[in-house]
Amino acid sequence: MSDRVKIFSTRNCPFCKAAKRLLDVKQVAYQEVMVDTDEAQREEMVRRSKRTSVPQIFIGDLHVGGYQEMAELDADGKLDELLKGAGGA
Repeated sequence: MSDRVKIFSTRNCPFCKAAKRLLDVKQVAYQEVMVDTDEAQREEMVRRSKRTSVPQIFIGDLHVGGYQEMAELDADGKLDELLKGAGGA
């Protein structure tokens, strides 16, 4: 599993599921961090992203944002290049 792509997520979040589906289609390994069951991880997510919503997606040290931002990067043809640097796509 890649530690270069990290998704802070919750169990019932439809945007989290969509983000994971997009990465699965691109055959990118990712680390999923469940913030609904681990308060320390939620605090890390907020500290790193300055956001409280999920998902929060990181490629390496780059904070991509949520699913919508990642989908926009994909639509603009920029996501694959970012993922290549993370050992995916």
